Amino acid sequence: MTIHFYLRFASTYGQTLFICGDTELLGSNAIDNAIPLNYVNNEFWKVSIAFDPKTSISDIQYYYILRYDNNEEIIEGNDDRIIKLYDLKNISECVLVDTWNHMGEIENIFYTQPFQQVLLNSNNKFAARKNIKTYTHEFKVKAPLLQPDEAITIIGSSASLGNWQTETPVLLSKKERWWNVKLNLTEDIFPVTYKYGVYNIKEKKFIQFETRSDRVIEGNTAAQKITILHDGFVAVKAKPFKGAGIAIPLFSLRSKNSFGTGEITDLKLLVDWAKATGLKLIQLLPINDTTATHTWKDSYPYAAISAFALHPLYLNLDKAAGNSDADIIKPLKKKQKQLNSLSKLDYEQVMKFKLSAIKELYQSQKEKFLNDTAYFTFFDLNRHWLVPYAAFCYLRDKYKTADFNQWKSNKIYKENAIQRLVSPNQKHYDEIAIHYFTQYHLHLQLTEATAYAHKNGIIVKGDIPIGIYRSSVDAWTEPALYNMDAQAGAPRMILQKKARTGDFPLITGSRCSSIIFRGGASVLSR
Repeated sequence: MTIHFYLRFASTYGQTLFICGDTELLGSNAIDNAIPLNYVNNEFWKVSIAFDPKTSISDIQYYYILRYDNNEEIIEGNDDRIIKLYDLKNISECVLVDTWNHMGEIENIFYTQPFQQVLLNSNNKFAARKNIKTYTHEFKVKAPLLQPDEAITIIGSSASLGNWQTETPVLLSKKERWWNVKLNLTEDIFPVTYKYGVYNIKEKKFIQFETRSDRVIEGNTAAQKITILHDGFVAVKAKPFKGAGIAIPLFSLRSKNSFGTGEITDLKLLVDWAKATGLKLIQLLPINDTTATHTWKDSYPYAAISAFALHPLYLNLDKAAGNSDADIIKPLKKKQKQLNSLSKLDYEQVMKFKLSAIKELYQSQKEKFLNDTAYFTFFDLNRHWLVPYAAFCYLRDKYKTADFNQWKSNKIYKENAIQRLVSPNQKHYDEIAIHYFTQYHLHLQLTEATAYAHKNGIIVKGDIPIGIYRSSVDAWTEPALYNMDAQAGAPRMILQKKARTGDFPLITGSRCSSIIFRGGASVLSR
């Protein structure tokens, strides 16, 4: 079977187009091995490749690359171009007509996880019709911002496309990101012109055509030939997405159930409030671990000692203790009430009691914890940062400083040495594993809180510093990745930080109190 890849792209002098995919014939996803396309005319580039439809590969995923004569490269914004070879097993020729997807297209935002899994999750799960078995053309288009009762329709100049009549248009079905329909155009005369439109299913009423010029299908039909058109985004006037959100430091969400400071479990209360007030987004200041000195200086949220680890400050002790270890937390209730009544956060006191309680909880739960299959899964997925982080914390406390240049051993990170350091056979293993324990429970609590937010139609976005802290796990393990002799950030913040501590992050960040957003945001994850 031969597949003809046609890419609709209006190029200029010095530009070349390439195709790359997850099969050897398309370069095995290695950009250096991408296959060049040939210039056809001002509208198209093309390449033809022979595939064996009987191969064990069922799907081929591919994308296009734009390369300039100075070797600058731009990868298109599509990540969902898929050829299902099984569907083409009796086909000798397949024509793919693709549209370049510029990564900066605003519509791409609405296919990010926050929109697809939360904000637009209930929109348009409409199946218009069963696809016919014998077809010559498949039409695919994206339309992320339709209203729940709306569907995409295709209308054109041929009998198969309704002869431009809107009374009984051909409706497309929604499957994952694409609206699609398979049609048999054997009896039609080419070229065929067409447009997509919007149809209200509930009212059985045609709403609007695309605002662009007519689309055109060239070529013809033939036995054992299929043409698949990826027509990009539908050009209709859709109601724009607008959403309001709040940006807030987690430590300020103190409730009667937290311990002197806002905790991850308090996010549920904020979600309830956000839902009641019609907000769609919660953005948090960084919640990474900043424990470098074990003093109030660590309260600065942008001086993270790890780009991955969460701060023990935000662990809810009652949740971590559960019913089995409630007696460990019960004696702290008086101190909890006292810390919660303060007008300002007493960072050092909160950390003192919280770390002490975590130590007791670990000793009580460690046998069960270290044999928990759910923990094993967490550890395996996160060992790349979790192990160096735990080792860093152990060495920080052993040598009383986070500045690894002052340590008496392991100043330079070496994988083999660290693996020996964190071995379960070491006498100090509990001092390593307690950090696994803490991060695991923080992970559980954050997962539960964000799931609650998503269930209520609210996304959670994490703020991060624009750089790393000089005395951090990241600087210790990968110093070559950073400009350790440079720093950047808001001057006033840096000068104030330097004046009171004598040290400051390599790069600092900024924060705000509220936001209005259009577009996408990343679901908080690690």
